[in-house]
Amino acid sequence: MDPQVDGQQTENSAPAESTGSPRRMTRKQTLHTLISMASVNFSSMICYSILGPFFPSEAEKKDASQTVIGLIFGCYAVCNLIGSLVLGKYIVQIGAKFMLIMGLFVSSCCTILFGLLNQVPAGAAFITLCFIVRSIDAIGFAAAITSSFAMTAKIFPDNVATVLGSLEIFTGLGLIVGPPVGGWFYQSFGYEVPFMLLGCLLLVMVPFNIYVLPNIESDPSKDSFIRLLTKGKIILICFVIFTLSSGLGFLDATLSLFAIKTFGLKTGYVGLIMLGLSLPYCLASPLMGYITDKYPSIRPWFMVIGGIATAASFCLLGPVPFLHIKSQLWLLILMLGVIGFSLGMTAIPTFPEIITCTQELGYEEGLSTLGMVSGLFGAFWSLGMFYGPTVGGLITQHLNFEWAAAVQGGLTFLAAFLLGLHYLCHRPQQRSLREDSKRPDESTPLLTE
Repeated sequence: MDPQVDGQQTENSAPAESTGSPRRMTRKQTLHTLISMASVNFSSMICYSILGPFFPSEAEKKDASQTVIGLIFGCYAVCNLIGSLVLGKYIVQIGAKFMLIMGLFVSSCCTILFGLLNQVPAGAAFITLCFIVRSIDAIGFAAAITSSFAMTAKIFPDNVATVLGSLEIFTGLGLIVGPPVGGWFYQSFGYEVPFMLLGCLLLVMVPFNIYVLPNIESDPSKDSFIRLLTKGKIILICFVIFTLSSGLGFLDATLSLFAIKTFGLKTGYVGLIMLGLSLPYCLASPLMGYITDKYPSIRPWFMVIGGIATAASFCLLGPVPFLHIKSQLWLLILMLGVIGFSLGMTAIPTFPEIITCTQELGYEEGLSTLGMVSGLFGAFWSLGMFYGPTVGGLITQHLNFEWAAAVQGGLTFLAAFLLGLHYLCHRPQQRSLREDSKRPDESTPLLTE
């Protein structure tokens, strides 16, 4: 952890907002908070990512088509979208700490229940219960992640990208560990064991976070999500977020079947292929967070360059048929690596950039606003996670994986192009706003308003 950030927390921050004199957050409390957020990211991502390597093939045995499998992945995103918006709006009334803990508890129970679904008869019963359990799990996940992002941004307002980028190491580790561990346990012990073990791991996080998390209180804000979406730059950033998550959702639902059928790989090796995506993301995120906090003006360009690199990589993932390049395993892994690195370049600047836009709109600086920003981020991320597996699965079923990946690449390129065009057209205005924000009499304390 950066000593400068740590020193700032010891001197200026507090675990709670109040109208009176707030208590200071100690170095130990700051460290506990970081450990707590890291544990949430790590355990949640493991439980989320274990489905990719083996669930599609298992669902096919239960008479689920490729489109239905995509919808099962997609329903998680729809409920996550709704949960992110509602919980982000009412985070102050519910309580950030309570929301996070209950989200973890619900998600852990649903993960365990999902491991019992192979006992359900094939057909409508299996498919219906998959939808129900995944939907409830999504709401729990939305509660945990929305409160986690909002609390992190509240405690570290001057280093949001750096801290979030550092925490994304644990998100990446969860994505790294989840697929191979899930695939190995599935191959060795069957369908139930991966879900039971990882659900229990998530359950252990509940008492841990009850003990270590600070309470952060605030007054509700009168601002709304609707006003956020009146700013063109926020809409374009949300479009970028949508394309990033839709790409990941597309890969979750289709990559394992493509790799198994094209290269004859076993389920366990498919999980190892996913390392090509998650490991570069894990390594790139903290670096991108540090650079974009140090040089905020380059955040839009990071999003643009990262989006273009992601788009090109998706077109070469299959590769797209009109390039007349034969599908090869080494090329697939290489393009997954480029996608992982460019995702870190694109995704990390989005959250602090939306926070900057709320300040330009005159939103109150507090937990309520950060909850709305976190909810908005989660909503568009979830919308992409619905679109990616649903539409990607549909295109894959009626055409093939190569064309579906190319369509996803085209969508990502469109988002990067529009954001770059908007930034070029509004650059003088943005420079003026940044200069105004640097006036010496407008410094903002970390946890006081």
